[in-house]
Amino acid sequence: MKITILQGAFLPVPALRGGAIEKAWEALGQAFAKQGHEVTHVSRLCDGLSAKEKIGEVRHVRVRGANAVSNSWILKLLEIPYVFRAKRILPAADVLVTHAFWAPLLLPKDRFGKLYLHVGRFPKGQMKLYKKASRFQVPSESVAKAVIREIPDRENLVSVLPYPLGWSVPENKPAHERPKRILYAGRLHPEKGVLELIKAFGGIAKGEREDWVLRIMGPWREDQGGGGQGYLSEIKNLTAKYEPSVQILDPVFTSNQLMEQYQKARAFVYPSLAGRGETFGLAVLEAMSCGCVPLVSDLGCFREFVVPGKNGFVFNADPGRVVENLRAELRRILDCGNKLDDFSKEASTVSKTFEIKAVATRFLEDFFQMVD
Repeated sequence: MKITILQGAFLPVPALRGGAIEKAWEALGQAFAKQGHEVTHVSRLCDGLSAKEKIGEVRHVRVRGANAVSNSWILKLLEIPYVFRAKRILPAADVLVTHAFWAPLLLPKDRFGKLYLHVGRFPKGQMKLYKKASRFQVPSESVAKAVIREIPDRENLVSVLPYPLGWSVPENKPAHERPKRILYAGRLHPEKGVLELIKAFGGIAKGEREDWVLRIMGPWREDQGGGGQGYLSEIKNLTAKYEPSVQILDPVFTSNQLMEQYQKARAFVYPSLAGRGETFGLAVLEAMSCGCVPLVSDLGCFREFVVPGKNGFVFNADPGRVVENLRAELRRILDCGNKLDDFSKEASTVSKTFEIKAVATRFLEDFFQMVD
């Protein structure tokens, strides 16, 4: 089978600037190729990457894109010329995978393959415009419900398939043998609840926190999806009240660097408040694969793999009590002692079902079903 993956205009592949969607499709493309399929991956040309190269068995072609901006309307306009540039170099294929907003509207139906639309964000009314799509693939049930509300007459075209881990689940140390460290790794943006996390942790009495440390790590720049310099300054000003118990680290993007951070933490906190923005939570799954015990907000997408009381903790993200509720769950983690080992083992076990080979096979089965 010939498969083309067309990424959006704003982040490169390999995922040098991060991006859950870019990381996922980079890994999936390689997995498809290993199973004997011909894969072409089209993405943004930037950061010294070549316009054409082969990585593993995947052919990469890159065209000029743009830096992301905070204004969503301008963001969409910036993608239009990127899609037209991509159109000029897209090969004939059986399947064209894309999450670019304009691709389903600007590309001819089936000319470059059956259109396999990856819906990596909650839709905002645009699904009904995508008449050319042969499949709407979503990463979680919560996104599926939102898509079906917009296209109820095409419910049979919606597939729920998760993001894969970018690596095989490693051997991990028991939680109690790791530093007393809680980690957040993700975009530094108001919708991620980073300030609330710092307030919740800092509000625990020093005697209760003892030698526990909270580490905050992730991109803050707007063109990387962060909240910008102003939000970073807020984080740093708040962190200064609790140093050295709260630390800010520079972001890392490679798999090896991320795994190293995950494997040196006992717990991973992802307090997202993005009720209409969080679609899966790949960072949480990555951390679980490395034996971190997750603490997440009660958004629907996290139910795909976090089971409170068994492999992790969940707090109620009620707008009026976010900090208090988050602090209560953090205290439970601090009080767990060696019981965290059981949570850690369960977290690692659950993550195995999301390893790349198994997930890629499910995607290929969906491709074949669509093409037949």
